[in-house]
Amino acid sequence: MSEVMNVEEIFGKNVFTLGKMKERLPKDVFKEVKKVMDQGGELSMAAANVVAKAMKDWAVENGATHYTHWFQPLTGITAEKHDAFVTHPDEMGKMITEFSGKELIKGEPDASSFPSGGLRATFEARGYTAWDITSPAFLKEAATGAILCIPTAFCSYTGEALDKKTPLLRSMEAVSKQALRIVKLFGNTEATRVTASVGPEQEYFLVDEKLYKQRPDLMFSGRTLFGALPPKGQEMEDHYFGVIRERVGAFMKDLNEELWKLGVTAKTQHNEVAPAQHELAPIYETANIAVDHNQLVMETMKRVAVKHGMRCLLHEKPYAGVNGSGKHDNWSITTDNGVNLLEPGDTPNENIQFLLVLACIMKAVDTHADLLRQSASDVGNDHRLGANEAPPAIISMFLGEQLEDVVKQLVETGSADSVKHGGKLETGVSTLPDLQKDATDRNRTSPFAFTGNKFEFRMVGSADSIAGPNTTLNAIVAEAFCEAADILEKADDFDVAVHDLIKEYMTKHQRIVFNGNGYSDEWVKEAEKRGLPNIKSMIEAASTLTSDKAVALFEKFGIYTEAELKSREEIIYETYAKSINIEALTMIDMAGKQIIPAVVKYTKVLADSVVAVKAAGADATVQTDLLKQVSKKLEAMQKALVKLEKAEAKGSAMTDAKEQAFYYKDTVMAVMAELRKPADELEMIVDKDLWPIPTYGELMFEV
Repeated sequence: MSEVMNVEEIFGKNVFTLGKMKERLPKDVFKEVKKVMDQGGELSMAAANVVAKAMKDWAVENGATHYTHWFQPLTGITAEKHDAFVTHPDEMGKMITEFSGKELIKGEPDASSFPSGGLRATFEARGYTAWDITSPAFLKEAATGAILCIPTAFCSYTGEALDKKTPLLRSMEAVSKQALRIVKLFGNTEATRVTASVGPEQEYFLVDEKLYKQRPDLMFSGRTLFGALPPKGQEMEDHYFGVIRERVGAFMKDLNEELWKLGVTAKTQHNEVAPAQHELAPIYETANIAVDHNQLVMETMKRVAVKHGMRCLLHEKPYAGVNGSGKHDNWSITTDNGVNLLEPGDTPNENIQFLLVLACIMKAVDTHADLLRQSASDVGNDHRLGANEAPPAIISMFLGEQLEDVVKQLVETGSADSVKHGGKLETGVSTLPDLQKDATDRNRTSPFAFTGNKFEFRMVGSADSIAGPNTTLNAIVAEAFCEAADILEKADDFDVAVHDLIKEYMTKHQRIVFNGNGYSDEWVKEAEKRGLPNIKSMIEAASTLTSDKAVALFEKFGIYTEAELKSREEIIYETYAKSINIEALTMIDMAGKQIIPAVVKYTKVLADSVVAVKAAGADATVQTDLLKQVSKKLEAMQKALVKLEKAEAKGSAMTDAKEQAFYYKDTVMAVMAELRKPADELEMIVDKDLWPIPTYGELMFEV
């Protein structure tokens, strides 16, 4: 039997938690640190030096030799540069380890080699990392040894944000400040902060490492660019919540242990819809820490999978025609004295504060549906959004029967005098208890669904950082709160004013509420009638960042400058074009060096068979027809390959980022599909022993 794991003992083992700081820091220094965490401001250099020494001592005691400022550039992943805790040896030749407050607070990585969208020229190298005191330092254990990782923001020499953390922190301050204005109007004068909390559900695929290494498309692009569907996929629905295979279970066990040591509250694990697809979900945390932890979850998944002879696929659509992976972003806002602003209570029709918050969120989502859609955009997600397992590309809100009825009453009559309740669900079995039903069902087709005391933003891609979506959510809600507070703070009669404002917002923005089937064609037509945007691709969504409306929103709350928004739009075009170019080159390489040569060998086998059968005096019709069929598809594949080579060459020569991105979407992607079609058809015909790459059946079922 394996060694029993004590979760309470290992949880946070590799984190420099508040508890460890309290143990190791003088009381006055700890008090100063806690004050900065809670209220903002700067840590004095004297205190920073004490914290740095305590942090270094703890790290060294746990085997660390290096530290790094761990940051999140606009690549979507994390970055780190390791420095050892060493100084120049003393005159006796003894090495001394040191770590100063200055080194803790500020780092200086090269900013020229990260995406900046024109904010930094290649020759302008200076950039700064700044310690995020609100996110705890941690030890990362890897082949390099134990590394002290200090979460930091990353900005340019001229002050622009070059990362995903800085705008997120700005948005959290914005929504806190504006939400406080709302709660104070309702008499909550004790609250000093409102925190956005997030719980991201992470979906992923596992694949055998030996098979993975035989698939250049998986290695270079994260998804299969060729592949026919296996005889059995997910249609039996037997994988979802099914028994976890031993090999996968061993991976999950180690993954949980590593995450718990990092202070990640990994709670739920299960099989997802597709074969070899799984999910991990944590408990809610402050948005900032949730973002950091989700990055750690993705990194740790990849690292632990290798230890188990597997690879973790985070691409949103690693297999065509098979369920893709998302990341459901569960978002809520809570005061520091324990009030969840999204808690409706037993009688939401009488909970005026909740109704105002709901009305503001309806206004925010309707007004900025395009921005919210953009926040969930990445290259892989273009393959997923709108497919049967994902919400559509149209933003709408699901409120459920209870709240939809309350909204309807308020819009139609100006008051909500009744509320629907869940009642009991009778099981019909004497030994089973009757169940208390929720007041409403769930809707898995909705991109933005109310689920009891939170909203679940279901569009986010599995490989993407959740920083962008939560930055946008915080920003648009902050704006709605601000505009509501501006009106209500001036009102002569608050009760009348808040009643009128709730009715006004709900009436004006009720079009965003949809409780039906988001997968249906009817909804697409209905959404168009309502005037809701249907933005189908990542690059079509990019320009929403630099609209007058978006610039005004983000600049008003100091979240992004116009220059920062323009840079991010440019990066989107560049990222898209580069990603599709890599896929196109990979297809060209695989088709030219692997698939076509294998098919040519098979045609020779068939031709030899035709000659041999005829020489024996037998009928070779079957062999001849098969040879003609294969040769015809081989010809189609060769023509498509030449066409893709020309299209890729034209695309890679383009210099305008936006023009190039749309060319790759509209032209190159179409030719890639042309090349894939005959290749996938040939896979179903060619001798299995001659087919050069593992099939979908092997990739998904040999785990």
